[in-house]
Amino acid sequence: MRQSLVLVPGLLCTGALWEPQLAALADAADMTVGDHTRHDTMGEIASSILAKAPERFALAGLSMGGFIAVEMMRQAPERVTRLALLDTNVRPETPERSTQRRALIALAEREGARKAQEQLLGVLIHKDRLADKALVEAVLKMGEDTGTEAFKRQQAAIMGRPDNRPILGGIRVPTLVVVGREDALTPVEMSREIASGIPGARLEIVPGCGHLSTMEQPEAVNRALRAWLG
Repeated sequence: MRQSLVLVPGLLCTGALWEPQLAALADAADMTVGDHTRHDTMGEIASSILAKAPERFALAGLSMGGFIAVEMMRQAPERVTRLALLDTNVRPETPERSTQRRALIALAEREGARKAQEQLLGVLIHKDRLADKALVEAVLKMGEDTGTEAFKRQQAAIMGRPDNRPILGGIRVPTLVVVGREDALTPVEMSREIASGIPGARLEIVPGCGHLSTMEQPEAVNRALRAWLG
């Protein structure tokens, strides 16, 4: 039976983050991309995506999208049939990261969200891909398309997010955890923590890959997601 699959992008990312999956997995699921740009708390973002989602659905989120996916599990666990958390983290914000976020917000206010994304590039994709003009442009365009006001709302939501570790043990759906081996933003140990906290979760480490795994190594991610959906 065909499944519904809701995909949630990360900070300064749009549906383009999931384009390789939208193309490759169209035979396996009816997919929609959640809008995470209109609210400034995790609770409100999750509620707004749930309001538009099918009654029952599989759920995948990358980075900030993973924070939102876990919040959706907190709000409506009975609606989610399976869960995929990619390149994400369940720990709360630290004061150091908030300081870095505020500096990025100030940069975006001065020079635009594309400039903030440019500043992040070194931690978003594997260093060997920084010369890949098509990939770099696609990542920068997601920042530009998100825009400064939505970026500020997203950062506020991230800075105010809860500690999600306590709810991991209560997740009872088939769960896939994916991380790029060279993810500099949410390193492998963060995904190990998530996978060990969720009963029966499967951890997939993608070689030659940074933080934006869906775009950097789409074939490996698509294989893992197809097996998870199956």
